[in-house]
This record gives sequence, structure tokens and C-alpha cells, in this order.
Amino acid sequence: MQYFVQQLINGLTLGSIYGLIAIGYTMVYGIIGMINFAHGDIFMVGAFTALIVFLILGALFYSVPVVVALLIMMIVAMLLTSLYNWTIEKVAYRPLRGSFRLAPLITAIGMSIALSNFVQVTQGPRNKPIPPLVSQVYTIDGISISLKQIIIVIVTIVLLAIFWYLVNRTALGRAQRACEQDRKMAALLGIDVDRTISITFIMGAALAAVAGTLFLMYYGVVVFSDGFVPGVKAFTAAVLGGIGSLPGAVLGGLLIGFIESMWSAYFSIDYKDVAAFSILAIVLIFLPSGILGRPEVEKV
Repeated sequence: MQYFVQQLINGLTLGSIYGLIAIGYTMVYGIIGMINFAHGDIFMVGAFTALIVFLILGALFYSVPVVVALLIMMIVAMLLTSLYNWTIEKVAYRPLRGSFRLAPLITAIGMSIALSNFVQVTQGPRNKPIPPLVSQVYTIDGISISLKQIIIVIVTIVLLAIFWYLVNRTALGRAQRACEQDRKMAALLGIDVDRTISITFIMGAALAAVAGTLFLMYYGVVVFSDGFVPGVKAFTAAVLGGIGSLPGAVLGGLLIGFIESMWSAYFSIDYKDVAAFSILAIVLIFLPSGILGRPEVEKV
């Protein structure tokens, strides 16, 4: 039983990171109906930015409190990745918004490859480790809970609450929901559609940067290829939870994290990805819109 609970905690931690990335996918898809496959690489860029900021802080200051260091790493990573995502949306996606549906998808894949290769060239192909930022571990009845796991779960809960409030209780959220329902009508009603979409990309990038910083803190290492697999799993989480639903994205991330953790613990670790995607296929057979997704209504 202790081993089972330990794996639940590990799955909760991993799923929280997937959930933060998945929110960015689900917000962009909810408004413009496009899968931003470069989002996983934005997450990776956020992790590398946090790493560089950590190294700069270590070089400039003899000692920096961990809380301050993490906050600075997150803020700088959020600013830089937001700039990246805003530029990608403005340069690569906006000119193709009225084109055929495959054009933005192909462009998104191209931007993903470009970001990955850019980081590989500038930072090198090898793993980039950092010293442990948070090392405290609490043991309760034989179950180990590290402080960094607690931080990851708390940050995920707080950010989900903040973004849920922004989407459902603010003027920006009303504009986003209007654009989701009908962009042309939203423009006729005075909503700046391009500005709303750009802000949505910025918000998604900020969440991916936080996830990247937490990923770096948790695993202590990052490499240029780290954007692909977490990005695909986060997209899977968004679909599983119900694409377009913020709580659904986090729920899907948690489910993927639990499936991976439990499968790795009790079965072969080599097939944990197969298990996650198999569960996705089974759920979508019975719930095509995902667990919390709303079925699309065709307008006539």
C-alpha cells in the first residue's frame, strides 16, 4: 500500500507538469481551432531560459535564496517564452489564418523543428544539469514526499485557479469566449480578434515556461529534445480531458501522469507510453469530446 501511495504522489507531480503545458494547447485550440505543435518546444525553451538565469544568478551573486531564485527564473522564462510565442503567432500563424486547415498545422510543425534546432545549435546537444535547488524530503509512514513535489502541485492549483478566473470572470475572458464561438461576430461587436488571439498565445507560453521551470527543478536536467515527448503527452492530456476545457486539461494531465507512474511501477517501463495512448483511444471511443469536453454543435 505504501508503494501504491508513493506512485500516486509521483503521478500527481508528473501529471501537474503535463497539465500546465496542456492548458496552453487547449486555450489556443479553443479560440482558433489550431493545434500549436510548437508549444512543447516553447516549454523546452522555458526550461533552458530558467537554466541560463540560474547560471547567471550563480555567477553574479554568492548566495541567492531558493525562493527568490525560482521566482526570478520563472519570471524571466515567462517573459522570454511569451515573446517567442507572440512572434510565432504574428509571423507564422496569423498570415495563414484564412488558408486551408493544413497550412497552420504544417507551419506549427516547422516552427517546432526550428525551435528545437535553434536550441541544439546555441546550447549544444548534451544534457544540461543543475545542482539540486530543493532537496528537502518529508517521510510519513514510509511514504516520501519531497518539497519540490509539493511546490509543483501548489503552483499548478494556483495557476489553474487564476487562469480559470481570467477566462470566466474578466473582460479578456469574455473576449476569448466570444472569439471561440464566432470570430467574425466578435469582430463586428468591437472585439479586437487579433489582439485577443495574441494574448492567448502569450498566456499559454507563460504557463509552458512555468512548467519548464518546474520540470528543471524536479529533474535537474534538460536537453534540446525535451520539448517533443512532454509536448505530445500534454496534447494527449488536453484531448483526454476535453480540448477547450481548462479543468479538463489539468485532469487529463493528471490521468496521463497516474497511468505512466502506475504502469512503470507494476509493469514494464518500456510500454508506459503505449499504455497512456491506449487509454486515450479507449476513452475517445466512448467519450469523443473528452472527459469534460463539450460536444460540438453544427450550425445550420
